[in-house]
Amino acid sequence: MQVLVRDNNVDQALRALKKKLQREGVFREMKLRKNYEKPSERKAREKAESVRRQRKVERKRKEREGF
Repeated sequence: MQVLVRDNNVDQALRALKKKLQREGVFREMKLRKNYEKPSERKAREKAESVRRQRKVERKRKEREGF
């Protein structure tokens, strides 16, 4: 990953880098890998995340359609 530093403004470049890392999910991945997660726990977490995503998509669709 690459971020350009313009006019020696390192703070702005650091913010841009953090935003890119956040978008890519690097921080979330680091948090998940901090501790060992049993395969059964991983499967349950992923299933719950999937259900949450589906419910969100359904809620957004209904909102657009005016239900």
